[in-house]
Amino acid sequence: MEELSKLAKLNEEFLKAWTGNQPEKLITYYTKDAYYQDPAIPMGLKGHEKIFPYFKKLLALNPDWIWKIVEMYPTPKGCVVKWKATIPVGSKVIVEYGMDIVEYKNGKISRNEVYFDRTNLVETTKLYLKKIGKNKKNK
Repeated sequence: MEELSKLAKLNEEFLKAWTGNQPEKLITYYTKDAYYQDPAIPMGLKGHEKIFPYFKKLLALNPDWIWKIVEMYPTPKGCVVKWKATIPVGSKVIVEYGMDIVEYKNGKISRNEVYFDRTNLVETTKLYLKKIGKNKKNK
C-alpha cells in the first residue's frame, strides 16, 4: 500500500507540472533517455533534447490547463493513469478525459504515452484561432 501512495504522489506532482508553463520543471520528471508520445506526435520523441522543445511549445500554448488524476492502475513498471484535463481555449473551457501509460526508472519517467480523443480540442482551437484572426484583420 505504501508503494501505491508513493506512486500516486509522484503522479500528482508530475501532473501539476503540466500547469503554469514550466517546461524546465516538467522535464525534470523524465529520465534523460525518456520516450514521450501523444496524439499530436504518434511516432513519439526520445530523449530530453527532443522532448524539451516540444514541451516548451505545448506548455506556452496552454499555460492555464489543469490536469487531475481520476484513477490510477499500477503496473509492474509504473502505472496507467486515467486523467481529466480542463483546457481553456479563448472564452471556452474544454474538458477532456484520457489515459497515460507511465513507466518509471529510478524515480523518473522513462516512458509516457498519452491517449485521448482530441477532436473537440482541435476543432474548438481552430474556431478560436479563426475568430481572433478575423478580429486582427478588423483592427
